[in-house]
Parts: sequence; C-alpha cells; structure tokens
Amino acid sequence: MKKKSKASVQIYKRLLSYLRPHRGLFAISVVGFLIYSTTQPLFAAMIKHIIDTLQAESREGMYYLPLLFSGLIVVRGFGAYIGNYFLAKVSTNVVHALRCQIFDQYTRLPTAYFDANNSGYMISRITNNVGEVTKATTDALRTFVREGLTAVGLLAYLFYMNWMLSMVFVGITPIIVLLVNYVSKRLRMLSKKIQGSIGDMTHITSELVGGHRVVRSYGGEDYERRRFLESSLFNRRQTLKLATTLAIHNPIMQLIIAIALSFLMYMALFFMKKSSVGEFVGYLTAAFLLPRPIRQLSDANGDIQKGIVAAESLFDILDEPGELDEGTFRVERCKGALEFKNLSFQYAGANEPALIDINFKAEPGQTIALVGASGGGKSTLANLVSRFYTHEKGEILLDGVEINTYQLASLRKQLALVNQQVTLFNDTIANNIAYGALATASRNEITAAATDAYAMEFISKLDLGLDTEIGENGVKLSGGQRQRLALARALLKDAPILILDEATSALDTESERFIQAALQKVMSNRTTLVIAHRLSTIESADMILVMDHGRIVERGSHRELIEKNGAYARLHQMQFKDHYEQND
Repeated sequence: MKKKSKASVQIYKRLLSYLRPHRGLFAISVVGFLIYSTTQPLFAAMIKHIIDTLQAESREGMYYLPLLFSGLIVVRGFGAYIGNYFLAKVSTNVVHALRCQIFDQYTRLPTAYFDANNSGYMISRITNNVGEVTKATTDALRTFVREGLTAVGLLAYLFYMNWMLSMVFVGITPIIVLLVNYVSKRLRMLSKKIQGSIGDMTHITSELVGGHRVVRSYGGEDYERRRFLESSLFNRRQTLKLATTLAIHNPIMQLIIAIALSFLMYMALFFMKKSSVGEFVGYLTAAFLLPRPIRQLSDANGDIQKGIVAAESLFDILDEPGELDEGTFRVERCKGALEFKNLSFQYAGANEPALIDINFKAEPGQTIALVGASGGGKSTLANLVSRFYTHEKGEILLDGVEINTYQLASLRKQLALVNQQVTLFNDTIANNIAYGALATASRNEITAAATDAYAMEFISKLDLGLDTEIGENGVKLSGGQRQRLALARALLKDAPILILDEATSALDTESERFIQAALQKVMSNRTTLVIAHRLSTIESADMILVMDHGRIVERGSHRELIEKNGAYARLHQMQFKDHYEQND
C-alpha cells in the first residue's frame, strides 16, 4: 500500500514538473491566490472590529467600515482574477505540452507496440486521459493553492486569537487524514476502471465506424450494439460507484468538522468569558468559514486522484522505448543491391518462426517476386527490409551494409512501399501523393507520378482534379483508384528500392494492364520486391521465390519453375484453371 501511495506521489510530482518552464507565471498566480486567501481571515477580523465599534460609546471610525468592506471585496476579486488567469495559462500550456508529447511519442513507437495495443485505448489516452490530467492541473491545483492558502490563513488567525481552543482542529487532523487516504485509494481504483471502459467504448466505436459496411453486410448491428451496451453499462456502474464514494465522503467530512466546531463553540463559551463580544464572534466566524475550504480541498482530491491515474497511463506511453535506431551509416542514394544471408525471424509471443534460413540476392535494378500461400512469410520479409521489425538472426545487406547499421531515416529514404491495404488521408489527391517528405514536390512532378500510375485517367474527370478532397482513407474513391494513388506516391518518391505488397490486387483488368506497363518502365532502374498472388503479374521477374511456412522452397525464372513442375507450377496451373473457368 505504501509503495502504491509513494508511486502516486511520484506520478503527481512528475506531472507537476511540467510546471517548471512556467514557474514565473505560476508564482504570479500564487501571489494572486495569496491576496485572495488573506481576505478571508480579514473578514473575520472586520466583523470583530464592527461589533466592537458598535458596542463602543463613541463609535469612532464607524463611517469608514463600509468603505473597508468594499475594499476587501475589490482586493479579493483582484486576487482571484490574477490567480485564476495566470494558473489557467500555466495549466493550458502544461496540457498542450503533454498532449503534443504523447502524439510525438506515437510517431516514434515501434510497429510491435501498435500490434499489441488497440487503437481505441491509444485514442482514449490522448483525448479522455489528457482531459482528466487537465482537471488535475487546473481545477484541482487552483483549488489546492487557493483553498489551501485560505485554510492556512484562517487557522493562523484562529491560533492567533486563541491557540488553546484551536488545538481542537489539530485533534481531528488524523481522522481526516485517514479518511482522505482511504477515499484516495478507492478513487484511483475506480478511475482506472472508468478509463479502461472509455478505451473499450472508443475502440468499439472506431471499429464500427471503420467497418460499418461489413457490420451491415453480415448483420452485425445487434452484436455491436450489445458490445457497446455492455461496455457502457460497466462504465456507468463504475462512475456511479465513484460518485457514491464522493457523495458519502463529503457528508462524513462535514460531520467530523461539524462535531469539532460544536465542541469548539462549547469550549469557547467557557474559555472566552473575558473576551469581548467582537472577539468571540470574530473567532467563531473564522472557525465557521473553515469548513468550506476543507470541503473544496476534499473535492479537489478526487480530481487529483483521477488525474494521477490518467497521468500514469500517459507516462507509461512516454516511457515506452521508441523504434530502435542505433545505426549511424547514412547514404544519400544507394545503388540497390539487396542480399539476405541466413535470415530467420520469429514474432514476439509466436510459437513458430515466420522466416527460416532465407538466402538470396537482388542485384541493382532486378525484380524479385515472392509467391506462395498466405502465411508463408512474404510480407514479413518486406517488413524486415523496412525495419518495422528488427531481425536478430542472419543478415540483410543493402549495398553490402547490414541494414541495422543504417540510420533509420536514411534507410527508409531508399525504400518506396505500396501495401495491399492502402492508407490515404482526409486531404486532397495532390497532398496524398506528395505526402510527408514529398510535400516539396512540384505540381508537374505530382502530375507525372499520377500519369505513370495511370491515376490521371480518373483524376482528370473530377471537377477539382488533383485538388479533390477524397475523404477519410479515400472513402470517395474505388479500391483500384486508391491503389493507383498509393502507387503514384511511391513513384514520386523515386527510391532505389520499390516494395510492392499485393499492389495490384485491387485493380480491375484494364487498370492492371496500364499499371503493369508503367511498372515495367519504373522497375528498369530500381530494385523491386514484388509480393503477388496473381502469378500473371510477375512472369517477367528476374527471379521468383516460392515461399512456404517461412522457407524458400523453390527459386528461378518463370520458365525454369514451370519446367521444374513443382510448387510454382502447381500454383500457376490452379490460377490458370480458375481464370479459364471464370472466362468459360
């Protein structure tokens, strides 16, 4: 328990460390709250002064009392404004910095992290969790500073007036500490469950939005509604438990303070007999002003605990190691010689290796085709070349240099990748082709790349042409059109190595014929790895590798493999038969 408590303190300290760059603004806000908090005991002192003045025969200075009261209100308002405004500036800066850090970290995390964590939780962390952190660094921190200083000021006034009577509050402190400690632990536990359920709901919703066509086609509406209902009901139960904890906590806290105040009032009747009426009323006024800041501090503790849980999940992400990039070798443009030596690879948590003893070499400008049944290891091989995963057994050499010794950015500059699952962005066609590091490309270069990918055929028919917005992941385009844009992006990059992972699978026969002609042109001066199920698209490859269960079982040209009458010949015969039956 102590370790958990200590961990919570460390997490909140780390969260507050984000205040350091803004400590000047924070200091100004503290000064503002200090001004605000001093007005509370001054109100009690003023009531004492008013009563004593009214009881005096001369009533000297009576006419200045309204002015003094108005002055206190003005000072109080000024202090509150300074404190709230500058603390708001600090807290929004902190949340902005934290949110940007999380997003920046997402851009650095390895592919394996994205494989292991669902998108719903990752989105929830940067939206909901950052929101909870906001409360911990804005409302809660404001309350702790303002109400904490107010409580200290009132207690100081009480001890100044009568320290013996004020020891009553010292007596109830251990009880309050125990209560707050218990509630804090429960709030952290419930907050963790609530944040997990919000991640579940975000994940289910994102799956429905992204796959609504499949959901409707297969009648999955009831199943998805049931999934979301269960997740939402769990969230509701945990949120209700949290609200109940807070709802019970506050009255208990108030009861303890009320008992203390009643006892204090009873004691004051005995121990303040010699005090003036003004002193007696002023003392009790300060005592009765104390429960409010204590209640506010108790409420703020709830936000702090929720913020700690949220911050913990954010810091877990920030502490994740990024993509391994220990390489120092850099090259502006490689020749494109790609060699695999005794390469084996197994995914973390997998029972069997994905690749076993892979050996082959692609000379600059050669086209190597990888074929075979699904799960054979073809895409894994492409992912290793891009260093989305790091291999440990064997070597992958680019121009004779092991790719792990390349600086990651320099290595990926040499590669252009086109996947079967095309990723497009909610932007214009031009910006999707000239994406990222390609953003400096001229309009003519973009048009040329689109033309080579046979994309201008449909782009030119659009009202806005290259400036057409294509929707989320290119939803306004057909599968073939999206694939052609991805190919145009790869062509615009003009990298010495081209990796085509089922790049022509979504194309109709006419589009494929044009793209095959374009690919023959662009492949002539770059090394190309082609992963294909359609064997008709790779018959002209310099070498064809047939893969099965992570091994290369056959290699050679199309003619050599057909003559060998082995695994490739059987695949080719099956596809030829299917094609014949479809056209029959």
